[in-house]
Amino acid sequence: MNVTQKPRVLIAVAILALAGCQTPAVGEDVPALITNPTEESRAALQDAVNAALNADALLADDALTNSSLLTIERNPPRGLQNSPAQGRNMDAPIQFRLVMSDAGCTLIDLRDDSRRFLEFTTCVPE
Repeated sequence: MNVTQKPRVLIAVAILALAGCQTPAVGEDVPALITNPTEESRAALQDAVNAALNADALLADDALTNSSLLTIERNPPRGLQNSPAQGRNMDAPIQFRLVMSDAGCTLIDLRDDSRRFLEFTTCVPE
């Protein structure tokens, strides 16, 4: 190797090393977005969220298509005439993260790191 080739080789090695750092390891979770949502994939997401919350949640049709983070806010307490009670709601929102894993598209409940595989769902890295 001559002197003029040495800097090129070093640059190539540095680029490959940096590219290697960006590649997730096998079995590692990668934040993901739902692609081509269907009625079946929406139902799978709805079922997973409802099971995690042990309640029915209202989700948008485009949930998890623009961000891998899904935030669920609790309904504010109601007063006697069914209007929202006055004051601040101190309940923390509940968050879920969609990831790609070896199993496919998986929804993680960030409260306890529990996982739910989403059937009929396709996703891509965020």
